[in-house]
Amino acid sequence: MPEPPPNLAADAFAGTAEYYLRYRSPYPPAMLDDLCARAGVTGDGRLLDLACGPGRIALDLAPRFAEVLALDLEPQMIAVGKAEAERRGLGNVRWQVGRAEELAAPAGAFELITIGEAFHRLDQPLIARRCCEWLASGACLATMDGEGAIVGPHPWQKAAREVVRRFVRHQSPGEGPPSRDKREDVLRQTGFVDVAVYDFTVPHDWSVRSIIGHIYSTSYGSRAQLGDRVAAFEAELTAALIACEPGGRFRHAETFGYTFARKPA
Repeated sequence: MPEPPPNLAADAFAGTAEYYLRYRSPYPPAMLDDLCARAGVTGDGRLLDLACGPGRIALDLAPRFAEVLALDLEPQMIAVGKAEAERRGLGNVRWQVGRAEELAAPAGAFELITIGEAFHRLDQPLIARRCCEWLASGACLATMDGEGAIVGPHPWQKAAREVVRRFVRHQSPGEGPPSRDKREDVLRQTGFVDVAVYDFTVPHDWSVRSIIGHIYSTSYGSRAQLGDRVAAFEAELTAALIACEPGGRFRHAETFGYTFARKPA
């Protein structure tokens, strides 16, 4: 079997956890409210957050569930998420290191399953089938998306992408995961119903530091990928950004969304 591309390798996010927690934009509260209302979250159920990273979804949704299971392949992600849960005083999140495809979970155990910006990294048909097993009747699955700092039409975003492409050796922004159409097809073929996409756009202000931190949170632009080119990368990216916006403020209307699917009752 051929080796996966670097951005899909098991260690693709090694060393990114702190950057991921600090510099990834949070999912909009209005989007999380909409998802929980659409899914009929009761406050007494269980949430499963697959490929959870440092808990970007699990931590924000934990107060709405009796129990949360957060699973990720990268031990550092789990360690950072656990520390953040303790900092927030959240005691109902159980953290586990492992592959989503190999999780042993009871059938019908979960009120909601979430996958944040990682469905393309998983065995999609298998995960869709397993999620259908793990969900209670009528319960829901949501796979989430976010654009990130440098995906967009602004001159500063285009300049940043050009710098990134000069420094990375594989997938970079604009060459990302499979389309939502393919995801929707997988979910429908598995037997899910009410499959639909819901988008939310919110303004976000970036700084040079937060843009760099966001790139370090990615598989394509992590410090591990850049190696001894980190200083050169930061210098070139900073110059390109300030050339576009001398004030150092980078405003972007960032689009998030989730693909929703319901297990038949």
